[in-house]
Amino acid sequence: MTKNLTHIDSDGTARMVDVGAKAETQRLAVASGRITMTTSALEAIRAGDAPKGDVLGTARIAGIMAGKKTSDLIPMCQPLMLDAVNVDFTFEDNAIRATATASLTGKTGVEMEAITATSVALLTIYDMAKALDKGMVIGEIRLIEKRGGKSGHWIAEDLA
Repeated sequence: MTKNLTHIDSDGTARMVDVGAKAETQRLAVASGRITMTTSALEAIRAGDAPKGDVLGTARIAGIMAGKKTSDLIPMCQPLMLDAVNVDFTFEDNAIRATATASLTGKTGVEMEAITATSVALLTIYDMAKALDKGMVIGEIRLIEKRGGKSGHWIAEDLA
């Protein structure tokens, strides 16, 4: 049963995958998620009037830092030398969408780095704006695209 699982050895013990023999390729991953909130909280963030200051600027930095530290948080992730992590925000109806892109030239993908960057950016928005709306909801965090490696290019079906 465990012979086809990449992070489990033949004894059923968790292990980190050895990527030493894999070829280096250009790799990119894009993830997104959103945080819903009251109209008044959204407007305060948009106007830069949140009590803790620049919500999106702080969330962008937090997301980038989290992407770089993913292997410290997710046990089986390889520590990666990322070429870039970017976090962008768009305003939606009663929500802010965070989109993170991570890239490198390497032997393993950067999906977890993009998802982690998105997650922490959204958590930071919550932390920075909780005085405005304690009922904010974080959700829809997902991988939306990946490129590179043996599996090639993938894009979420509903976006293709």
